[in-house]
Amino acid sequence: MKAPLRHPASTLRRAAVAGVVLGLFALGSAQAQNLPELFAAARAHDATFLAAQAQFEADRARAAQALAGVRPSVALSGGAHWSHSDSSLTGPARSSNRQNLSLGANQPLFRPANQLALQQAELSLQAAQARLQSTEQELILRTAQATFEVLAAQDSLRFIEAQQTAVAEQLAAARRLFEVGSATITDTREAQARFDLVRAQHIAATNALQVRQLELEQLVGRAGVRPWHLPEGVPLPVPDPSATMPSWVERAQTAHPMLRQAEAGLQIAALEVQRAQAARGPTVDATAQLQLARGPVQGLPAASGNASQRDASIGIQFNLPLYTGGALQNRIAEAVALQTRARADLDAAQRSVTQATRSAYLGVVSGTGQVQALQAAQASSQSALDANRLGFEVGVRINIDVLNAQSQLFDTKARLARARYELLLGSLRLRLASGVLTADDLQPIAALLRAPGP
Repeated sequence: MKAPLRHPASTLRRAAVAGVVLGLFALGSAQAQNLPELFAAARAHDATFLAAQAQFEADRARAAQALAGVRPSVALSGGAHWSHSDSSLTGPARSSNRQNLSLGANQPLFRPANQLALQQAELSLQAAQARLQSTEQELILRTAQATFEVLAAQDSLRFIEAQQTAVAEQLAAARRLFEVGSATITDTREAQARFDLVRAQHIAATNALQVRQLELEQLVGRAGVRPWHLPEGVPLPVPDPSATMPSWVERAQTAHPMLRQAEAGLQIAALEVQRAQAARGPTVDATAQLQLARGPVQGLPAASGNASQRDASIGIQFNLPLYTGGALQNRIAEAVALQTRARADLDAAQRSVTQATRSAYLGVVSGTGQVQALQAAQASSQSALDANRLGFEVGVRINIDVLNAQSQLFDTKARLARARYELLLGSLRLRLASGVLTADDLQPIAALLRAPGP
């Protein structure tokens, strides 16, 4: 008696599942987006980058505050006072009303610490620009990575669906051969097991695509994002053989935002030592004051009325600290220690950038080799599948051989597609590691992509 067999998914059921997946891309805008457009959307929406922009504006405003140390300051103050005096001694109670208005100005003439603070502010602004540039470069890579994750998930689902169709056909063939007595029940059960496994993989791939899609939509702030895809067989850009690892490292040492930020930090720390030392010296300011007052005249009875008084002064103010309880000496020692730390931070940043650039360069070289090897493996896997199918038809191969060859072929295709995306990402990672990544670097990659079909 024949064992009961489970039937493969019907064409209608597969179409329904595929329709659910395609529905993910039909939501929202029906217009597909290429990589530069997705980056522009992410730049306007990503919270991390917007926070970095706000921090840069705050740093720029803080740097502008240092100008106050070398510019004149003007202040206006005034007041009105009413007083009443009543005594138990003989004599009437007295009341008085006084008003005063004062206008003062101060112009630093000799304040070396303020000039040094102004130089520190300019360096701080340069460091802030480097931080913002570094954040933008990271956003470029995050956008490309999120886009390629969606594309890789789409390819994986597509290959699994093709494998599911092929396994279903192999299952149907095994059942026909079993019915006519040309194959054993083992072949049919092996095909059924492989079909169930691929169906489980299809469910997992569908879920993975949904997750990647949501991640990309969250990054760019849009619903129904449909990124352009990378067609199979499109030649990828080959790394420039003249751009060797030392040349990339040298470029990183001169252009990386992290190094520019660390260098600015070291210069700021050196100026802070000079500021601390300058605090022991004298300061000279020019001062001017105009004061208007109105009130009762001292020594005259209140009934005599109020009188106005005008005072004006201009002069030079000199200040020299003689003893501060050790505060200045300890401030100098603190500044020197912080300068040493800033120098160590710069050394660590240089080593980190060098190591990251070398690793990224090796990643591009390795990725290029992997793509070439997987292309050869795909061709070999296709030949192996064709040979196993022919051998199965003539009876020299069994069903499991064909199933294994199919699985190997589609797995190789998925690995090749991901390796191609990783190679493109590797080129961006190399430019990020060397600190020269810009939005224009997305254009050559965007030229390789094609808009998805309707």
